[in-house]
Amino acid sequence: MATNLTIVLRDRPGELARIGETTGEAGVNILGMAAFTGEGRGIIHILVADEEVERARRALEAADVGVADEREVLVIDVNDRPGTLGELARTLGDASVNIELAYTTFGDIRLVIATDDMESARAALD
Repeated sequence: MATNLTIVLRDRPGELARIGETTGEAGVNILGMAAFTGEGRGIIHILVADEEVERARRALEAADVGVADEREVLVIDVNDRPGTLGELARTLGDASVNIELAYTTFGDIRLVIATDDMESARAALD
């Protein structure tokens, strides 16, 4: 099983790096992630293995990064083809299951980054 940890931070440069560095230094592997900003805050969802939850929580709290929520999630294998999301969501919807959160895991998936300074982001990644 896996657990989603929700972290709320101020929307400023370096905060996502702080999460990655803190968990990395603690030996916690982030299996998936989603991050959003709005109203001056960043909402970050990280997926960690159940056996790493307490270590992740302790490391984040020691770095003054609070965990706002912790919840069990399903990690479902899906086919990489058009319509898969619709089929899965329809199956759950037909079962009266409301999807409250959805994001992808790491692997062959690419990380998509939105920023208010694309030029600097491109330059930093070149």
